[in-house]
Amino acid sequence: MSVRIKAVVDRFVKELQEALDADIQDRVMKEREMQSYIQEREREVAEREAAWKAELSRREAEIARQEARLKMEKENLEKEKSVLMGTASNQDNQDGALEITVSVPLTAAIRLRSWKLALPVDAYY
Repeated sequence: MSVRIKAVVDRFVKELQEALDADIQDRVMKEREMQSYIQEREREVAEREAAWKAELSRREAEIARQEARLKMEKENLEKEKSVLMGTASNQDNQDGALEITVSVPLTAAIRLRSWKLALPVDAYY
C-alpha cells in the first residue's frame, strides 16, 4: 500500500508543480502585457503633450505677431490723428526719416529722408 500511496502523492506533487509553473507563467505574461500597456499609454500621453505644447507655442507666436501688428496700427493711427489735427510731428522713424506735418487748407505732409530741417509750407491751394 505504501508504494501506491507514494505514487499518488508523487502524481499529486507533479500536477501541483505543473499548475504552479503555469500560474507563474500566466503572471509573468500578464506583467509583461501590463508593462507594454503602460509604456504605450505613456507614449500616447507624451505625444499629446508634445502636440499640445507645439500648439501652445504656435498660438503664443500668433499672439505676439498680432500684438506687434496692433502696436504698429496704433502708432499709425496716432500719426494720422496728428496729421488730421494739423499738429507737427518730429519723431524719428525706424528708417531715420523725419516727418513734419503742417496744417493748411489742404493738409500737406512732408516726409524728409536726408534733411534735418524743413521749412513750413504756407502755400494755399
